[in-house]
Amino acid sequence: MPLTFDFSWEKLQTYQGLNPRPADFDAYWDEALAEMHGLDPQVTLTPAEFQAPNAECFDMHFTGVGGARVYAKLLRPKSAPKPHPAVVMFHGYSGSSGDWADKLAYAGQGFTVAALDCRGQGGRSQDSSGVTGNTLRGHIIRGLADALDGHPERLLFRQVYLDCAQLARLVMAMPDVDPARVGATGGSQGGALTVAAAALEPAIRRAAPVFPFLSDYKRVWEMDQAKDAYAELKDFFRLFDPRHEREDAVFNALGYVDIQHIAPRIRGEVQWAIGLMDTICPPSSQFAAYNKIAAKKSMLVYPDFGHEGLPGIADRNFQFLMGL
Repeated sequence: MPLTFDFSWEKLQTYQGLNPRPADFDAYWDEALAEMHGLDPQVTLTPAEFQAPNAECFDMHFTGVGGARVYAKLLRPKSAPKPHPAVVMFHGYSGSSGDWADKLAYAGQGFTVAALDCRGQGGRSQDSSGVTGNTLRGHIIRGLADALDGHPERLLFRQVYLDCAQLARLVMAMPDVDPARVGATGGSQGGALTVAAAALEPAIRRAAPVFPFLSDYKRVWEMDQAKDAYAELKDFFRLFDPRHEREDAVFNALGYVDIQHIAPRIRGEVQWAIGLMDTICPPSSQFAAYNKIAAKKSMLVYPDFGHEGLPGIADRNFQFLMGL
């Protein structure tokens, strides 16, 4: 298979990543999950302006870590056996949960659907983080200055990953949902959040990430791909560490929110899609996470495609999740 800018296909099969894993990584996430589990989510469901013949549509809000009110679109099938399966959906970087209409295919097949708005991005969720440093743009580095000062719990993606797991848990607890038949899917950032959700809520039975973001930051840096979606890595060094005196500490701190390190917690089946010409989320960064998944997994490979629409992937993911 051709690769023009990354490792050979053979090396990708065994690549284990470059970004360091913090020594207290497991304790960090165990404490984060304990915080999330201790919350009163105060869920509200308000009938949405949009409605459809085959689904009841709701604006869902819940309280996440740090007190943020987090938003998701929720669709319930009008005529489906109870309990029935569900799918949680996650969007790309800076986006939102999108339109209602593209979720109706799942509702039409008897699925409850919940689509998250990430904090502080293009949707309706609150960003309650009070952090030091750059907030002009860049969620990867939001809270990184505080992490370097001994407070890695302030990394924004910690809170976002917990929102994803919490949404899955809330859906599993709904009386009409079978908690053993819940899946997750999303592309790019949504792919990373799919991995994070399946890792932090291992009861998720099937996960279908598409070219996930937020993996192996140091590899992305060393490939000189800290541009486009990863441009904020370069921004951080230029703004706060122009001589790279704390480079090792920076990548160690980012290791807390590197999906390659959280991926081993996944217990459900994974169907991963990748384009081998992806310069936004390089193949090696994705394989760093994929190779650490011990659960049943498969990879859908598109040799000639980059970070773009992958023909047939929506259909393949739909069929995969129909197996719940």
